[in-house]
Amino acid sequence: MTVVRDPARPAIKPAPPTPARRPRRPADAAGTYLLLMTLAVLFAGPFAWLVLAALKTKAEWVALPMKILPEAPQWGNFTRALTEINFPAYLGNSLFLSFVYAILITFSSAVVGFGFARLRGRGKRPLFVLLLSTMMLPQILTLIPTYVLFAQVGLVNTYWPWVLWGLAASPYLVFLFRQFFAAIPAELEDAAIIDGCGYGRIFIRIFLPLSRPVLLTSFLLSFTWIWGDYIAPALLLDPDHTTLSVAISAFYRDPHGNPDATVQAAAATLYVIPVVVIFLFAQRYFIRGVVSSGVKG
Repeated sequence: MTVVRDPARPAIKPAPPTPARRPRRPADAAGTYLLLMTLAVLFAGPFAWLVLAALKTKAEWVALPMKILPEAPQWGNFTRALTEINFPAYLGNSLFLSFVYAILITFSSAVVGFGFARLRGRGKRPLFVLLLSTMMLPQILTLIPTYVLFAQVGLVNTYWPWVLWGLAASPYLVFLFRQFFAAIPAELEDAAIIDGCGYGRIFIRIFLPLSRPVLLTSFLLSFTWIWGDYIAPALLLDPDHTTLSVAISAFYRDPHGNPDATVQAAAATLYVIPVVVIFLFAQRYFIRGVVSSGVKG
């Protein structure tokens, strides 16, 4: 029996064999783990040193040669950190500013990123490049002009500067959202337009629910920016309304009026615990958000 092949149909070539994956050598794995352990020690070292400093006496802190471990842990330093200043009030100020700023800048950056990713218009790409170029400008250079501006309009010693900063969006977060939104298939947007949805409803009903990892990443990043900020609260807020970062630096003193370093270390340890706990519980979503924002240029 003779098999006649259709001349219009090209011959199907078999797929090339998949190259076998070279097994990983134990030496390579050991080198990788050694590098990761070294980096872990380097990054965890400052926090470990902070905790050890919080458990020392003042004499052990200033002793030469330096003592790494305290002879008897001074848990009373944490009690003093909580009682010598109005710790709950300053903590509340930090939480309020960080949450308000993080929520506002996450939403405003998502809106701007959606516009750059999905809306059509002339000059969109140069404007996006101009926005990203502002990331190269050190923020400290704009702090004094910003203070003068806020002082002229009567916003010093209020929380309104953080509200305005939050509404202004962040170039880095805009970049994250733009990259994520650009990777969403256009068929979803086209189907919504056919159903009569405007871009506002498309953003709220489709793009925001799909961008939960990036939303959480943006919230965590912006929260930690304000939580760890020292210069802006010290410059713009009075002592009664300032944040815990400023209070730790300014208000813990010994009977001679000198900074009490061990109590400051105890307060700083308490200060970083909320951020560490939040990151430990949300690190999976944080990594997913950063990775998913780089899948399409």
